[in-house]
Amino acid sequence: MSDHATDHLTNLGRRDLLMGAGAAVAAATAGTALAAPAPTGGIDGLSPEARNSGALGARLQGVQHFGLTVQNMERAYEFYTEVLGGTEVFRHGDFQGDTVHNTLLADQDIQANELGVNPRTIGVPDLRGGAQRLDVRFIQFDNVVIELLQYRNADQPMGGPKAFAEPVQHMSPAFPRMMHICFHVRDDVDFNKFITDLEAESARRGMTQVRANRIIRVNSEAERKAAPQSANTNKVTVAPSDGWELIYCKGPEGEQLEFVKAIGPVKQRFANTLAARQRALTGAR
Repeated sequence: MSDHATDHLTNLGRRDLLMGAGAAVAAATAGTALAAPAPTGGIDGLSPEARNSGALGARLQGVQHFGLTVQNMERAYEFYTEVLGGTEVFRHGDFQGDTVHNTLLADQDIQANELGVNPRTIGVPDLRGGAQRLDVRFIQFDNVVIELLQYRNADQPMGGPKAFAEPVQHMSPAFPRMMHICFHVRDDVDFNKFITDLEAESARRGMTQVRANRIIRVNSEAERKAAPQSANTNKVTVAPSDGWELIYCKGPEGEQLEFVKAIGPVKQRFANTLAARQRALTGAR
């Protein structure tokens, strides 16, 4: 374990407020835990030879992480560890050179060539020549990892507040390619209070962009803040989403977050589908 992770684990008291809410599980599983890693040979018993000539889906073992490119690495790190309770796995950085540039950015170089423009004008860093660098930190939650990435100019310090590219200004979830990270809140948590505490703790740390939507119409930030706590949570009662409770919220980098509960009928639907998938993978009936 890294020194950063050890320090983090010894400072749990700083985030007791929200750790109790258990915002630890990505909603990709929506109420169910991911199956344990398959033993050697695979949960379906396929040999490596059979697997490598079979369906693509049989060669996967789930989602390992979601990546988020950030403007301010330390601010994002503080939010995902100290506010939401994730644990650092490791950090690595100062990535540069031809191999990493080609691995990450070859498609963008091709696009710049086709447009006849300097790659920088479309937000492409020069990792190849080392003018820009890439740093990463991996944050572990119960069943998924979030990778924080920062592309910075070489003269900027690791973990600093200034990224190479300007942040996207319009972050509506309606834009195609827009993604969000969803955290699964424990069934017995007061969801409305969780969001109140999340906003308060984030504001205390100067993360004023952490703002949750309300289920009532508001026309100003003052109206949003003045809305009753009961207006925090959208509780879905129509099948097949009945039992789904959700809140949309912006993170400290302007990223789109979602917090959900999956209880009652919708929880059972996810559990049934996971069980059926596992039976299909093992050939059980």
